[in-house]
Amino acid sequence: MLSQNSTNEHNGNNEQPLFARMMWRLLRINTSTTIKTYRGFANSTSVILYGHVFKISPVTRKHFRKSFLINLFALIRLFIVKPVPRAFLKVTFHSKEYFTHSEDDGFFRFEIPLRTPLKPGWHSATITLIRSTGKRLVTAEAPFFSPYLTQYGFISDIDDTFLISHSSTIAKRLFVLFTKNAWSRKPFNGVVKHYQWLAQSGKDNRNGNPFFYVSSSEWNLYDYILEFSAKNELPSGVYLLNQIKTFSQLLKTGKNKHKTKFFRITRILESFPNLQFILLGDDTQEDPSIYAAVVLHFPNRIRAVYIRQVEEEKTEAAVKKLQEISSRNVEVCYFADSAIALQHSSQLF
Repeated sequence: MLSQNSTNEHNGNNEQPLFARMMWRLLRINTSTTIKTYRGFANSTSVILYGHVFKISPVTRKHFRKSFLINLFALIRLFIVKPVPRAFLKVTFHSKEYFTHSEDDGFFRFEIPLRTPLKPGWHSATITLIRSTGKRLVTAEAPFFSPYLTQYGFISDIDDTFLISHSSTIAKRLFVLFTKNAWSRKPFNGVVKHYQWLAQSGKDNRNGNPFFYVSSSEWNLYDYILEFSAKNELPSGVYLLNQIKTFSQLLKTGKNKHKTKFFRITRILESFPNLQFILLGDDTQEDPSIYAAVVLHFPNRIRAVYIRQVEEEKTEAAVKKLQEISSRNVEVCYFADSAIALQHSSQLF
């Protein structure tokens, strides 16, 4: 679906002593004001852009080694962030200017109205931080994708749906995060083949179905997850993660309020009212309950729900929710092996 770089950063220099700047640089921490953008998307009526404004943020990792200490520090660096609250931003697209503010945690979500739909493919807007001092402005390109017309869209969880994460056990989750990197982490066996097949499923599909990856993981892990997905050749897509955490909250990574995931999924479905969706998740946390709520609120919009069986003790609860979903004429597949899910998909689509 996508080939555009997902993250765009541009910096404005902060005034700091030379020694301090050198120390931060050695730690690969950026102390210049940065606008970090994520992949956005467009529908027939609007463009939705996402990003953060930071005073302090990690430099994107480009080299991956098996060293425990290097991986440990690389993970810690992702949480060394200092957002810029209420930053005044100018968004420029097609020679028109729009204005917005970042939220208290530096995050911004901005919607540009469209008079006519855009051509399918990649586009970009420009985001500029407007400073009251009148000094050098900070600018970044914000890429976004306008999907091709297809039969289906796919919304997938990440942790323990295609990325082995041990989400239900915080100690195991932290151990994997601290000791592995985006290149040494592993997907479930057969999941890439299944997702690649789904990306091209449907009648007369020449350009690929749109994928949206919606997770309770924090925005801190955006580049980490993106690198993993690209390395393992998962279908490119738009990533919608959870509220960013700072260093003091590092040990709480993954422990987020899952109800926000429902709202993020809702926004996707509302953005594409003529598209049927397939939901993919797992039974380690709240996916069965969230997806049951989505099916209830959006009748006739969900074609199928796939839930990976990971936690045996949660099987009974997951089956109960899947029965609710099935009773609303939605196909369900509860599987431990991705080969079973692929076989189900090949018979359904």
